[in-house]
Amino acid sequence: MIYSILRFPGSNCDWDMYYVLRDVLKVTPSFVDYRETVLPAETSAVLIPGGFSYGDYLRSGAIARFSPIMSAVQEFAEAGKPVIGVCNGFQILTEAGLLPGALHPNESLNFICRPQKLVVENCQTPFTRQFSLKQTVTFPIAHGEGNYYCDETTLQDLKEHNQIVLRYVNNPNGSTDNIAGITNQGGNVLGLMPHPERASEAVLGGTDGKILFQSLVASITQHV
Repeated sequence: MIYSILRFPGSNCDWDMYYVLRDVLKVTPSFVDYRETVLPAETSAVLIPGGFSYGDYLRSGAIARFSPIMSAVQEFAEAGKPVIGVCNGFQILTEAGLLPGALHPNESLNFICRPQKLVVENCQTPFTRQFSLKQTVTFPIAHGEGNYYCDETTLQDLKEHNQIVLRYVNNPNGSTDNIAGITNQGGNVLGLMPHPERASEAVLGGTDGKILFQSLVASITQHV
């Protein structure tokens, strides 16, 4: 089983994810270059890290979604396999049409970097199964374009299909309905702006984020 971490020009949280998977969770991560056209054969999950892919030119994630590797990610997701995008990864997933909505500049127009309280709204996904419903957790945020937007019809669809996974406590960026993370209708693609990989060891200030990765590993192991 391989946990494939995509790397784009400007990715800067790739090593954070790699470290958490390899040294904290004791599973096998592998970097996958954006120029590749196929994922490693033993890929069990795809992780798209944070950063500033292609320098966030045009808008965040808008160029990365055209990278050669994204066709393989699309096929992987459509096969019902787990894909997670964190921060810039979330932006890429919305640009690629794998998740609904879009990420706009923060309402304050300032870059925000701080610990952020969140509420778990769905603990029945492969990524959240080890959380409790309505559990309050803390993940760091670090973004300038984290203001999640969708129209009213899309918001109703998200609610109807239980796709809202995380909400902000004291909304930091103006996101619609306090949304911090969502899944697709199948529940196998997750996008979130907060960084769970930065909250996976006590020495860094907390371990709430570790639970997300533990949930993912448990889900994959169960289905092997």
